[in-house]
Order: sequence, then C-alpha cells, then structure tokens
Amino acid sequence: MTAGPAQNRFYARAVSLVRRIGIPAAVLLAALGFDLLFITDAAFDNTGPRGIDLLLFPGIFAMVFCALWAQRRAAVAAVAASVVLVAYTLVVRYFDIPTYSSVLAHLSITEVVAGVEVLFYAARRTRPGVAFAVISGLVLATLTAVSGRYYYGSPLNSTMAQAMLFGGILLGGTLAFAIPGRDRTAHPNRYENLQKINKMVMGQWPLIGMLGFALILEFGFTYASGAHGFPILICSIVAAVIAVAAPRRPADAMVGLTAVMLLSALVTPFLRLGYEYATPGGVPGTQVVAGMGAIVTLVRAVGLGNAMPRLAGMTGVVVIACVLNTRRPSPRLMTDPDDIAGFAIAGLLLLGISVAVGLALRSRDSERTQVIQSAISDAQTSERMALARELHDVVAHHVTGIVVQAQAAKLMGEKNPQIAVEAMGRIEDAGVEALAAMRRLVRSMRGDAPAGSSEFSEQATTDLAADLRTLIERSNHGVETSMKLELPSNVPHEVGRSALRLVQESLTNIGKHASGAKEALVIAEVVENELHLQVTDDGREPQGRPAGGSGGYGLIGMRERVALLHGRLSAGRAPGGGWRVEAWLPLEGEE
Repeated sequence: MTAGPAQNRFYARAVSLVRRIGIPAAVLLAALGFDLLFITDAAFDNTGPRGIDLLLFPGIFAMVFCALWAQRRAAVAAVAASVVLVAYTLVVRYFDIPTYSSVLAHLSITEVVAGVEVLFYAARRTRPGVAFAVISGLVLATLTAVSGRYYYGSPLNSTMAQAMLFGGILLGGTLAFAIPGRDRTAHPNRYENLQKINKMVMGQWPLIGMLGFALILEFGFTYASGAHGFPILICSIVAAVIAVAAPRRPADAMVGLTAVMLLSALVTPFLRLGYEYATPGGVPGTQVVAGMGAIVTLVRAVGLGNAMPRLAGMTGVVVIACVLNTRRPSPRLMTDPDDIAGFAIAGLLLLGISVAVGLALRSRDSERTQVIQSAISDAQTSERMALARELHDVVAHHVTGIVVQAQAAKLMGEKNPQIAVEAMGRIEDAGVEALAAMRRLVRSMRGDAPAGSSEFSEQATTDLAADLRTLIERSNHGVETSMKLELPSNVPHEVGRSALRLVQESLTNIGKHASGAKEALVIAEVVENELHLQVTDDGREPQGRPAGGSGGYGLIGMRERVALLHGRLSAGRAPGGGWRVEAWLPLEGEE
C-alpha cells in the first residue's frame, strides 16, 4: 500500500534534483557514475596490471570540471578541455594505460559527454570568432586523443574514420541545438522552440536515460562491426528521436517508428553483421526501448482500444525482425521453434509492461484532470457566490434606500412640497452611491479588484467602530438608528468586513420589511473572544409586498458570511415585537 506514495516521492525528488542542478549536469554525473563503476571493475580484473586503469580518473575528473566551468566561462573552459585531452593523451601513452571506447574510440563516455557540453556552451555563449577558434581547437584535441591513445596492433585507419564519422554527427547535432539560441531577442521563435524542447525533455528524462544507455552499447557494437553497422545505428538514433518527440503526435510517431524498425529489420541481413549485433529477438536494444516508450505514450494519449491497430502493426514488424535476424540452426532452416516461443513470451511481456504503464499514466492523468476541474469549478462557484452577495448587499442596500425615499416623497409631496424636494436630494445621493458601488462591483468582476471588494469593504479599516458609524450615518433605510459600540481597535480585517456586511444587510431589511418602525438599535461588542452583533427594530410584520420586492437571498448571504468565519447567526421575531438579528463571529481561530 505504501509502494505507490514512496515511488511518487522518489520520482518527485529526482525531478527536483534534476531541475536544481540542470539537465547537462545530471547527464554528466550519470556518465561519471557509469565510468566509475566500469573502470573500477576493470582495474581489478585478471587482465593487465592491477589498478593501472585507475590512472584514467584524473583526466576524467578534469574534463568534468571543464564541463561545469563552461557554464560560466565557456571560452576558457573550452581551451582548458583541449589542453586536458592532449596532455592526458601523453600520460596514457607514457604509462601504457588501457583505454575504453564509447561513442568515440579511446575516449570514455564521461569525456565525450563533457566535450559535447563544452562545445555546446562555447557555440552558444561566445562571439562567433572566438567560438570558431575554441571549437576548432577542441576538435583537433579530440582527434589527437583518438589517434594518440591507440594501442599497438589496433587498426588506426578504421578507428580514425569511425571517429571522424561519429564525431561529425556529434558536432553537427550540438551546433544545431546551440546556434539557434545565441540571440534570443533577434530570434524569439527559435528560443521558444528550444524552451518547448527543454520542457519535453524534462518530462521524459527516464526514457531519455534508457535510450542513452542503449545507444552507448550500440555504438560499441557498431565499432566492432566496422562501418557495416552504421545504417542500423542511424535507424536506432532516428527511433530514439521519434520516441522522445512522440508526446506531440503520438499516433503519427507510432507509425513513423514502426516504419523505421521495419527498414532496420529488412536491411540488417544484407549488412553482414552477424546475428549477435541485434538483441536475441532480432531488434536492436535502442529500438526496443524506443518502441516501449512510444507504446506508453500512445496508450496514455488515446487509450488501449484506439491504439490497438498501431500496436498490431508494430507487433508484426517485431515478428518479421525476429524471423529474419535471429540465429538459425543451419542456413537452410528457419529459426528454431523453441527460440521463437521464447522470443514471443519476452515480446508479449515487454508489450504488456508498456501497455500497463501507459494505462496507469492515463488513469493518473484522468484523476489529475478531474481534480483540476473540480478545483476550478469550486473556485468559480465561490466567485459567483461572492459576487452574488456583493450584488445583493451593496446594490440592493442603495436601491432600497431610493425606493423608501421615493415612497415618502410620493406620500408627503402633495401636503408639503419641501419634504419632496429634500427627499429628491437624498434619492440623488443614494443613486450616486449605488452607481459607485456598481462600478466597484464591475471592476472586481473584470479582475481589477479582488472579488468581494466593494464600497465599504475597500474602505474598511481595523477601527470597526468608526466604520459602523459611517455605515449607519450614510444609510437611507428611513428609520432612526442608534448604536451601542464597545469594540477594540484591533478587530481582524476579515471579521470587520463581514460585520459591516451583516449590519448593512440588517438595516436594508429594516427599510424593506419593518412596517411602521420608528427606531432601530445596533449593538456591537466583544464577548469572550467573539464579536457579538445585534440589530433590532420595533416594526411590525409587513402586511403587503415590501418595497422593491424580496428575492429571499439576504438571509442566505448572511448565513454564508457567518459560516465562512465559523460563527453563529440567528434571525427572527423578538419577544417584545420587532425583528432581531444576532451574530457571533470568532476573533481567533481558523480563517
């Protein structure tokens, strides 16, 4: 039950480490770890003097230092790397240290990776003339190391030809990635494309690591076969690129990878490679890893049902490769049926693992999408409720005042025109306040102000007593209101803002529903770490429809505000008549 969370934690930590140190440093450290294990094991075997292989480590660590230094001083680090390669070639020849080939002959995988990174930073961050000079020096130093570290009896001509071929591939590929990012301002689209590639690589670093390891082994097989294995190596490199780029277009990537694997399977018998070049199943290891990665990506993107036709196509290509490129008992006989059965079981196992991983990732993506959609829905609902409360509390408060004043002017205008004139002035003031409140509400809806902010909430201070006085004095509910305020000066802002809204809505309801009310009372005090609010009036229950009608959302909004602060609310008829609203809001605790 704990394996899943443990794996997720390990994966998260690994991703965090890679992001912190950067992909180049992570690849360099992985190559260094491989060489440490490989060379240390070779140093104490029964071949040659014991421990002499350990003398390779100073040169390897020096190249690692140059690669890390290149991130800050690219030109100087490139010159230093050239010097290290040439100088350590002399050390290797003087002490007759056995060397180990990777992508380039007689150079360890760490030296190759470090050289590529130095080359990349030199091409990316130095001026064109300086870049040409230091890169030329690095290329010459590499050729010197390849030719100078050979052991007697090795075919030097073929070694140099292979080194120039593979070195040219590395040089061209590195420059193709480095040069477009030299000027970000002049070529922003190129830089954005590089950013997309970097993001895609970061999301697939486990697959890239396995492909890199498989390619290293395949480079070794290619060296052993001379130039004959080069076409298959190219097919494997193309397959690796397709697998890494598969998330952009999974279905098309699957078709392209299947075509590359078919070409590789058909070409292999004509290259005189021998059956040991490919894996026992007839498919090179790099293509096996690439196929598994593409299957995972496809199943993750479209599901198992939609992926079945393309999975069947790749399975058929693997069967063809198995029949053509596996060892036979004799030239006239087909592959041994027992071997075919073993290969079928292994292929089905790898296919099942890939499909299972793809389905697991698809399920995780679905769960993550549901969580995100639920969070978005909850946020939208909360936003709508906040805006609905503001619309009801603020706008309805001012409009209710306008209606009350208009009704008073209508009743008293014929008897005393002066009262009507005064009422019109108050109506004008209430209209201006309502318009300002509407502007604030629109501004919050457009994202220019936080949702829920409005006239009083924007002007709310830590002095709740002063804010309540301002609110009561500016109210237009038509009932004389007195107040009893015993409040400290440090009421939390959220509590004070909600208190303003509760009192405002209560006064609005008095103007709409309290028939015949003569006076109202607002009490605000602190009792045992709670803010106690009470708003009462002496009105009667209305006999007809209240002014402006009633939507029934006022009390709902009040309860929502109190619930957000984990408080309590009661509203109803007072024992002596009239209406009473009471609220208790905690001053401390969870917000």
